[in-house]
Amino acid sequence: MYEKRYAHIPNIVLITGATGDFGKAFAHRFAALGSKLVLVGRNAEKLSDLSDDLRGQYKVKTHECAFDIQDKAAMVAALDGIPAEFQDIDLLINNAGLALGLEPAQECDLEDWETMIAVNNMALVRMTRLVIGGMAERKCGHIINIGSTAGNYPYPGGNVYCATKAFVKQFSLSLRGDLQGTNVRVTNIEPGAIETQFSKVRFKGDDVRADAVYANTNNMNAEDIAEAIVWSATLPPYFNVNRMEIMPTVQSFAPNPIERFD
Repeated sequence: MYEKRYAHIPNIVLITGATGDFGKAFAHRFAALGSKLVLVGRNAEKLSDLSDDLRGQYKVKTHECAFDIQDKAAMVAALDGIPAEFQDIDLLINNAGLALGLEPAQECDLEDWETMIAVNNMALVRMTRLVIGGMAERKCGHIINIGSTAGNYPYPGGNVYCATKAFVKQFSLSLRGDLQGTNVRVTNIEPGAIETQFSKVRFKGDDVRADAVYANTNNMNAEDIAEAIVWSATLPPYFNVNRMEIMPTVQSFAPNPIERFD
């Protein structure tokens, strides 16, 4: 039964944004399967705590890479410094990402826009390029990008965040075409409303605004998305999930706003 459910278990999994809600949920699920983990995050102490937890619970091997995901040189150096037993990454989960602000475009902070593009797009592109060469050469691997329903259904105030997630979707689909013949899989997971620290980051620590996003409803959580990731990653290697859009039942597509005149 186990072998039937998990036709393929990744040996080495690299997770960016590993100490966030999604990242920790992903790390725990793959550690439970026995995968070795390369954990990428900005906070070395949080990475160390997560590694200790995973090694203690699941007896798995982990390697920590602490650097700012926006720093290209630090990213290259960290990947070059991965020990030999962790180098043949066969699953990359590009999870690092964020939204900042919900103001109309004409009122947004330009630095917030640039940060979202740097983290959600530029860092993802760099990490992918640094990893896919080895996957293509070995003819084995899987890239899973964490997109968003915001990349499919833009909403007022979403402006650049929605655009960055639309980029992730199109980049993922383009990778599929380029990697044909290499046996490397590419999947874009597109969550909707998930109750995490996402809104607290978006509203820069404003708990009242963040809590209001999730109040009086029935949202999904990081563990739910982890299940979708694990399902996609453990299918037989001939089976590729191109895109998976996920919403809680209480959520639907955003209505198109119409301007009304007095």
